[in-house]
Amino acid sequence: MWEIKIKRKLTRLIVALPDRIQARLAALRNDLRADGPEQPSWPNYSKLGANEHHCNLTHHYVACWRVLSETEMELEVYYVGTRENAPY
Repeated sequence: MWEIKIKRKLTRLIVALPDRIQARLAALRNDLRADGPEQPSWPNYSKLGANEHHCNLTHHYVACWRVLSETEMELEVYYVGTRENAPY
């Protein structure tokens, strides 16, 4: 089982998102926890680099995460927000 980390600053931004986006993010976190960083069943999933990944939560919102440690099975969600402001 993978450990999912979210920085406090991002957590504050997540609670300001619409409820349906928060629910989709919760579902993604459950999938990440169970299956790891690769999530091909999520819409528009792709690798952004060697250890970074992203997918669409809806048409307008995306989530980005990175592998912090494969040996300790740690992931960090570093962005959740609109596609327009996504860091890729």
